[in-house]
Amino acid sequence: MIRMVKLVWKSKSELQATKQRGVLENEDALHSFAGDVRLRGQTGVPAERRGSYPFIDFRLLNNTTHSGEIGTKKKVKRLLSFQRYFHASRLLRGIIPQAPLHLLDEDYLGQARLASFLTPLDIMLGLLAAAAHDVDHPGVNQPFLIKTNHHLANLYQNMSVLENHHWRSTIGMLRESRLLAHLPKEMTQDIEQQLGSLILATDINRQNEFLTRLKAHLHNEDLRLEDVHDRHFMLQIALKCADICNPCRIWEMSKQWSERVCEEFYRQGDLEQKFELEISPLCNQQKDSIPSIQIGFMTYIVEPLFREWARFTGNSTLSENMLSHLSHNKAQWKSLLPTQHRSSSGGGGSPDHAGQGTENEEQTVTKGNAP
Repeated sequence: MIRMVKLVWKSKSELQATKQRGVLENEDALHSFAGDVRLRGQTGVPAERRGSYPFIDFRLLNNTTHSGEIGTKKKVKRLLSFQRYFHASRLLRGIIPQAPLHLLDEDYLGQARLASFLTPLDIMLGLLAAAAHDVDHPGVNQPFLIKTNHHLANLYQNMSVLENHHWRSTIGMLRESRLLAHLPKEMTQDIEQQLGSLILATDINRQNEFLTRLKAHLHNEDLRLEDVHDRHFMLQIALKCADICNPCRIWEMSKQWSERVCEEFYRQGDLEQKFELEISPLCNQQKDSIPSIQIGFMTYIVEPLFREWARFTGNSTLSENMLSHLSHNKAQWKSLLPTQHRSSSGGGGSPDHAGQGTENEEQTVTKGNAP
């Protein structure tokens, strides 16, 4: 596993040397989308090159007034890369809490029920998907990319834009590193497709799709984990749980990361306001308080999924602990709701108005943002 990680994260100089040796023979550039470079390997799955960072170029907004204000690209990229690194590391711990020392610990992924059926390939795919599910994230959501006519939105036809970009960028890294070069073509293709299926499952817009399917399986008691398709589905669910598990952590840690992700939302809202675009849901710092965002997120997204996960695990100790943290954190945010709202509104608002955001959260949180 250590060797795998070293290969995937080769230094830039090593990757450049690999390229110069002619490894990437099937590379082609899509000149119709500026900044987008894709690699086509023997499997034919398009992949983006690592480093084609999709920074939001304000010139796409056709606003010449602010055309000179793109000098902070490197600073923003560095900040976002740092935050995404920690998010990925949290997912690795969420998917496999004791990785890499105890890959088959009974409490990993919640319980022995799933762990006992996982193959080494399943584990590798889970690790790769957790590490790469947000790679090269631009710090804005899908609706922003669509309404600014960003090249990624055009490339992926407005469907799971960011998730497709994370997947294809990961495939580009895998091919440049030649991590899978020793495997047969058919196996490589299968790994790339399964990796894509896992990463695409983290699209918040597909939350109800996966939750409904999970409820049906649990109600019918027809999950057969020895079946590769059912096992892959539960890996998707595990990744989704790990992706949104921040509210299930201890309050001190959860609060910090909640505030950071909301800061990212507010930065997007400030951009939209600056360029006279409609401010996206959850991105208006004057109307969307952090407590109201978090309460809605917990109520409509996190809690329903984790309650079903607990059913699947047979209410394991880990699941019970996560739900306990979730309940405590929700109460904490509720206690902060009036104070936070008075602060953001200059002292003239009312607690009732601050709470209105949670009533519409189910609609707004699934439009591209996941706190």
